[in-house]
Amino acid sequence: MNAPVIENLSRRGFLQGVGGLTLGFCISAPLGPAALARIAVAPATKGSPRGAPTFGFNAFLRIGSDDTVTVISKHLEMGQGTYTGLATILAEELDADWKAVRVEGAPADASRYNNLFWGPAQGTGGSTAIANSWGQLRAAGATARAMLVAAAAKRWQVPASEITVRDGVVMHAASRRRARFGELAEAAAQEKLLIDVALKKPSEFRLVGRHARRLDSADKVNGKAQFTQDVQLPGMLVAVVAHAPRFGAVLRGFDGAAAKRVKGVADVVQIPSGVAVLASDTWSAKKGRDALKLDWDEAKAFKLGTDEILAKYRELAKKPGLVAHASGDVDAAFAKAAKVIRAEFDFPYLAHAAMEPMNCVVRRTAEGCEVWNGEQLHTGDQYALAAVFGLKAEQVKINMLYAGGSFGRRANTRSDYVVEAANIVKAIDGRAPVKLVWLREDDMRGGYYRPLFHHALEAAIDAEGRLAGWRHRLVGQSILKGSPFEGMVKNGIDAVSVEGAANLPYAIPNMRVDLHSPDDIAVPVLWWRSVGSSHTAYSTEVFLDQAAKAMGKDPVALRLELLAKHPRHAAVLRLAAEKAGWDKPLAPGKPGTRRGRGVAVHESFHSYVAEVAEVTVAADGTLTVDRVVCAVDCGIAVNPDNVRSQVEGAVGFALSAALYGEIALKDGVVTAGNFDAYPILRINEMPKVEVHIVPSPADPTGIGEPPVPPLAPAVANAIGAATGRYPGRLPFRAEDLKV
Repeated sequence: MNAPVIENLSRRGFLQGVGGLTLGFCISAPLGPAALARIAVAPATKGSPRGAPTFGFNAFLRIGSDDTVTVISKHLEMGQGTYTGLATILAEELDADWKAVRVEGAPADASRYNNLFWGPAQGTGGSTAIANSWGQLRAAGATARAMLVAAAAKRWQVPASEITVRDGVVMHAASRRRARFGELAEAAAQEKLLIDVALKKPSEFRLVGRHARRLDSADKVNGKAQFTQDVQLPGMLVAVVAHAPRFGAVLRGFDGAAAKRVKGVADVVQIPSGVAVLASDTWSAKKGRDALKLDWDEAKAFKLGTDEILAKYRELAKKPGLVAHASGDVDAAFAKAAKVIRAEFDFPYLAHAAMEPMNCVVRRTAEGCEVWNGEQLHTGDQYALAAVFGLKAEQVKINMLYAGGSFGRRANTRSDYVVEAANIVKAIDGRAPVKLVWLREDDMRGGYYRPLFHHALEAAIDAEGRLAGWRHRLVGQSILKGSPFEGMVKNGIDAVSVEGAANLPYAIPNMRVDLHSPDDIAVPVLWWRSVGSSHTAYSTEVFLDQAAKAMGKDPVALRLELLAKHPRHAAVLRLAAEKAGWDKPLAPGKPGTRRGRGVAVHESFHSYVAEVAEVTVAADGTLTVDRVVCAVDCGIAVNPDNVRSQVEGAVGFALSAALYGEIALKDGVVTAGNFDAYPILRINEMPKVEVHIVPSPADPTGIGEPPVPPLAPAVANAIGAATGRYPGRLPFRAEDLKV
């Protein structure tokens, strides 16, 4: 029977059913200028904020009489450089003066600001911000440029074809007339929108592919940038919530008398997720929460620990699961194999641990409700909030602020902390705006982790020394099953559980990938930076190195042999190997240490990344990652500096998880509360990172997540090269690395 092949959809394959909302997966075909122009010219946002009046040209652009160019970003800026990247695309086609460009977050309005890859839904995730906005913002900029030219042509009574634009100035060379954008903005905004606009050729780019300073850096340094914690509203109360100590526990009762006696505490209310203490400030609310007397019914609470969960998974791995991919005759390949190798890999729960824990400000208004936060999933949160208050989605106004990281956490499938804030406002009858604050311990123990997974792999090597068969079994919780986004679960297969495994690019003629998704584990799980690829890249790439060793082949040579039909994979692999000096011996380490070099290559979010890691392993298993060489193909690099920054940051993020990342449970209780028990990478542990970008004419693809998956397997393969031992579990442990 032919099994369905699960494509690498991840969050791009989003959304089916959020309350009354139905969202479909949409792959946008290449769009010509006319179609792009129609997308771009949605109703404009107009207004006169502080300073000069501004004039709306389309949904994504306002130009002020003071020459200010305001780009409206439909995507959240959470540190990944989205604001700068999106502004670069539009400013390029507009021929704006980069010094005059600023960015403003869009309101929640899917009719104008939907993610084009997600259907009628607005949100940021899946490394789609630049990719889905590329054509749209080019058209928005080019259309506005044409409107400015048309206005100038009328004013000067000259042919539009004789007018040029550069750095925010419209010019007619023959008559030596010049006008700044601000001088033409009001008239130009009234011009008829053109259906067909000419887009620049890549050879004409002056901003795209070149250095453009980050637009958000200065305000983040000088304190002007607005995060949720900066929001102060008249009469606002700050809330912290006492949550259940175990997932699934139910509040039987509580006594809030002592909490109310704490200075600054204004109220104590029960909500569906626990008990909220409201106060004039965070510290008073926290002290009030500490004084609560809580009675939890844990009869139905989840009480397994990590070891028990893994034991259960290993038993499941002994049985066939649902088939996610099948090709060739796998059983025959193994029956005829000259050699069979096997390996198992364990991956822990991981916290997102963003710099800014979860928070949100909600105010009930006569018109509906208003929200301030680092908003990642606008449309889903709109519908969830509307359900709490009995409103229509359009009555929920969301003000998108900066966010201090997310890594997937703010794109919550159940809008958990946003709904929690709304329930607090509802519990006090909307008498005051509420700022909900999760402390670090709340964030670490409050649920929604990268799922714990167990992988079991087998490879069949034939008599000619070729890789003839491949079996891969995965066991882990489904992120999507039972969530509002269950439409991505096809034939029982959660696409994000097997991405990177079911679409393995290597030319292995006989392959089977199957999956167990146990539904009796009550630990809340969610996508984590690079989602399924965060574990599938490790198991597949480390096991492939083990296969290369068993076959007596060089790991890079074997990969290139198996990637003959995947030129973009092969290109980044060759580049990384070349820049790392793969064919040259490593310099020896200090006495008593061993050094090794390892490689991994992986595609996710339509981008291709290869990484080569160099490590030093001491006799006691102490590991040092010395150098990481990265090659990336993400299509056109809109902002090369930002691409490099994202890759460097991804290396640090992934290495932090590989060295330390583990959320452990004991009797159902999360043991970590803060960074003392969930450490992250220190600056002195950061390796030297080199980033090489493959020149490409292809449209831009994701870069926020794709550099994460190859890091840990490249390090593990370097450990294998140094010691002969390939770590079968993450995070790395000294006892597993001892020579």
